[in-house]
Amino acid sequence: MSDTLIRTENLTKTYGRGGATTHALRGVDLSISRGSFSAIVGPSGHGKSTLMHLLGALDRPTSGAVHLDGTDLSRLDSAGLAKFRGRKIGFVFQFFNLLRSLSAAENIETAMMLSGIAPKKQAERARELLALVGLSEKADARPGELSGGQQQRVAIARALANDPDILMMDEPTGNLDSAAEEEILNILFELNQQGKTVIVVTHNLDIARRAQSIIRVQDGQIRA
Repeated sequence: MSDTLIRTENLTKTYGRGGATTHALRGVDLSISRGSFSAIVGPSGHGKSTLMHLLGALDRPTSGAVHLDGTDLSRLDSAGLAKFRGRKIGFVFQFFNLLRSLSAAENIETAMMLSGIAPKKQAERARELLALVGLSEKADARPGELSGGQQQRVAIARALANDPDILMMDEPTGNLDSAAEEEILNILFELNQQGKTVIVVTHNLDIARRAQSIIRVQDGQIRA
């Protein structure tokens, strides 16, 4: 098994046409090792989130290729890409994206509904993951009854529902206070120590300092 989990070749992404064309990424070549903790950093609007979306199979490049665990993502149709993404990658976003009408446990269960897991097993898995992030007592609470840090922990638990190889996060601590931020960071680094490959888009210097690999994006390119 290769140590390289993700590899890109001359990755480009443009939006618009003609004079209105925006070059979000310009020929990005990079590799990310299996089991690593990588921070994608750089100024706002320079391509960090675009890069994560391409690495995570949420979008397709204009040109170039993304190879994830030996699979060329450009060779998959939309259905195949969605299936591959659901099996390999868990996502956590800045604004949590929890369904406010559902409990914490039910939010986690939604991630397993298309996986063929029986409802009873879904419920058991949701409770296990809530225990993992220290929220066993909040299983029946709805998002409006949880703090920002607690909501983000539920979002992390949901991302882990299908036991993905990769955890991808876009500014996961951007809306949290210092105490909640530290709780989230401790969970992320513990998950990395357990073998998960973690990729975080962030402006948080503490995450960048503690990451094993820093990917600096500026003007749509990787900078040293």
